[in-house]
Amino acid sequence: MAGSTSRVFVSHLAGVPVFDPNGDQVGRVRDLVAMLRVGHRPPRLLGMVVELLTRRRIFLPMTRITGIESGQVITTGVLDVRRFEQRPTERLVLGELLDRRVQLVGGGAAGDEGDQDEEVTVLDVSVRRLPARRDWEIDRVFVRRGKGGALRRKGETLTVEWSAVTGFSLEEDAQGAESLVATFERLRPADLANVMHHLSPKRRAEVAAALDDDRLADVLEELPDDDQVEILGKLHQERAADVLEAMDPDDAADLLSELPEEDQERLLTLMRPDDAADVRRLLSYEERTAGGLMTTDPIVLRPDSTVADALARVRQEDLPPALAAQVYVCRPPDETPTGRYLGTAHFQRLLREPPYTLVASVVDSDLPPLAPDSALPAVAGYLAAYNLVAAPVVDEGGSLLGAVTVDDVLDHMLPEDWRETEFEESAFHEDATARGGGADGSPGRAAR
Repeated sequence: MAGSTSRVFVSHLAGVPVFDPNGDQVGRVRDLVAMLRVGHRPPRLLGMVVELLTRRRIFLPMTRITGIESGQVITTGVLDVRRFEQRPTERLVLGELLDRRVQLVGGGAAGDEGDQDEEVTVLDVSVRRLPARRDWEIDRVFVRRGKGGALRRKGETLTVEWSAVTGFSLEEDAQGAESLVATFERLRPADLANVMHHLSPKRRAEVAAALDDDRLADVLEELPDDDQVEILGKLHQERAADVLEAMDPDDAADLLSELPEEDQERLLTLMRPDDAADVRRLLSYEERTAGGLMTTDPIVLRPDSTVADALARVRQEDLPPALAAQVYVCRPPDETPTGRYLGTAHFQRLLREPPYTLVASVVDSDLPPLAPDSALPAVAGYLAAYNLVAAPVVDEGGSLLGAVTVDDVLDHMLPEDWRETEFEESAFHEDATARGGGADGSPGRAAR
């Protein structure tokens, strides 16, 4: 492995791009796989869990890594594209070793007063390549001290040899997740959801507990239904209600619809009345209809609002792109269900008008709105026919109830388990063949 660094802390590898010898990116590092050994021998690093560009996770042996450099991992180009499955003797370094409470033997460093063991929390570990060999091992542990004597200040951090700590092989009931969450802080919600989906249920619950309400809400919206229900069920009811409030109303309604009626009602009662009312309204519609698909929080403006007002609303950072593509002009009240729906003002049209122009003069009033009982195929056909990414849903009285976005339509048109389903194997055969490896009979994990 000429040119690769001899030691690196694993937190610096999280999310790092993986390249083949030609410089083409094949994926990103999502974790490292190690095997604990008896006694005080450092664990052997077996390989990396790499998420391909198709979002499938594979195992990349360390023997197929030619370089670990600043911000990148270089491979031989030979990939086994079979889905990664963790073995009983293996440990995920980021997912399972960080945030563990372990024992620092005799203080862990020369000059420490006393020789009693001390409980510390693992913040990071470093791996190194053994001299003149292709093997890698975990050699050092970065820890934070808890409580101790005068020279062992709470919160102090230090790096010690692997042999200076014990307890990695013990089961831990309440492992924290702060370091793991910090490692993946910059991941998009969909990518963090993918990380959490591949954790054990225990670690998934610990990571969920460490996320703030808004971040957890964003991640829940990207998880499969089973994971959503599992995580929500492990939260305290008050916090579960707070997270539901932070979710988009349609996603919160979808999640609640997976729960028994008594659990639904209990959580709705704990939510703020306004948020609960939106969710209750969505739950009253059939799931695969415009009413069941819509969000109740589109951009609504009065006819005397200006283009400048509309653009200011569209620029809101937390607004999904599909909802930012248009504003809906209605008579008061401005909250859904609104007063009479007048029409839609498209973002492109708004950009072409002077800021002082009234939105009432630029609405598309010829576009027929959807009825709340419109079936899913009709909604999809509507978006396709009019080249839209969102569409208004209006009741018989002419009030705007909400808007259906293309992402929600796709979500319900794909197979129910689409978040868990990998791409067709043929795509991975093509991917591996293009890079010269793996799927055409090259050695798999058993060969390592």
